[in-house]
Amino acid sequence: LPAKHPVTNEELMLETLSMATADPIIGLTEAFGKDSNPEKINLGVGVYKDENGNTPVFATVRDAQKRLLEAETTKNYAPIEGTAEFSRAVQGLLFGEDHEIVRTSRGATVQSPGGTGALRIAADFVHKLFPGTRVLISEPSWANHPKVFEAAGMDVATYPYFDSARNELDFSAMLNALKGLSEGDIVLLHGCCHNPTGVDPTEEEWRQIGDVVQDRGLIPLVDFAYQGLGEGIDADGVGLRELSRPGVELFVASSFSKNFGLYNERVGALTIVGESAEAATTAMSHAKICIRTNYSNPPAQGAALVTAILEDAEQRARWENEVSGMRDRIKEMRSLFVETLKKKGIERDFSFIARQRGMFSFSGLTSDHVETLRSRYSIYVVASGRINVAGTTRDNMDHLCEAIADVLRD
Repeated sequence: LPAKHPVTNEELMLETLSMATADPIIGLTEAFGKDSNPEKINLGVGVYKDENGNTPVFATVRDAQKRLLEAETTKNYAPIEGTAEFSRAVQGLLFGEDHEIVRTSRGATVQSPGGTGALRIAADFVHKLFPGTRVLISEPSWANHPKVFEAAGMDVATYPYFDSARNELDFSAMLNALKGLSEGDIVLLHGCCHNPTGVDPTEEEWRQIGDVVQDRGLIPLVDFAYQGLGEGIDADGVGLRELSRPGVELFVASSFSKNFGLYNERVGALTIVGESAEAATTAMSHAKICIRTNYSNPPAQGAALVTAILEDAEQRARWENEVSGMRDRIKEMRSLFVETLKKKGIERDFSFIARQRGMFSFSGLTSDHVETLRSRYSIYVVASGRINVAGTTRDNMDHLCEAIADVLRD
């Protein structure tokens, strides 16, 4: 720089920066933390809460931690792709031990930093090897979906999904949109417990989606973050299995934050399914390069916990029972939510909330409703009206529904 500018390039660069816009959900959580109201409720962030309002550590996870600690002999790096044991456990959970993909070895699984990390690996993989490929996400979808793919340099478009007037899946519009896509387009599909709507295709609708995917040569990217929280570990995989036909290539981004309660361990996986075992091996080699130039290799603790539980038949049965308890509580809260709103004299039909699945509900509340709930009652909801039903309890339900009733009357 000329002498008349006694500042560094870095100082000039930073001087031009403006404050970045906070992530809406993270920003909501930060505002909640600063709120002094003892009756405040956070229904924005997507974490499970038990009846006491806590995010518990699974009993199976505690037991596995003790066993791993006693057996641990090193803190050496994990392989770039994670361990082979973790890969086998993940594929067995996703597809079943005897599935054609598992038997023919045409699936390549890499460990990732949570489900978000799996999505980013997939995005980097596609953008690097197949530049110009676009990804289509549902309208609406998880708010971070388009940001992850755009950050990787991909073009993002949407397909219709939700009928807000009927609070149901707009299946005909969705299917017609998929029929109009081009061969090689990436279609992001929620494996179960659609975020934010809580509305999933039926088994027959999944079959029709699978037909279109196969006929049009589309590449599904299944975001499978909530396996077990809809109808059950096996039942929630019906859509994935319908898409996983012989010869069909796809990606699966899975997460163990919710169904193992391992939020801060950041453990997930990306499974790339090729047309053949050879294609899967080739895909793995490229995925490892994407990882190496990003975070180099994964953290070990969370994956070791998942592996230890899934590989032990007794521990897996205990874990499935814990997931079942979570699922049952969420369903109970959905029903109680609808019943309590009705008792508060609300004439609007909210019965759809009881039919939705998983942690989230697209409530139909407007951004104005949401702002009033926050400012008047310290109830924090995402601006879209998405509510984390798993954040409600019997203790806060009456206060929540009274507040919603008051806002709707206004």
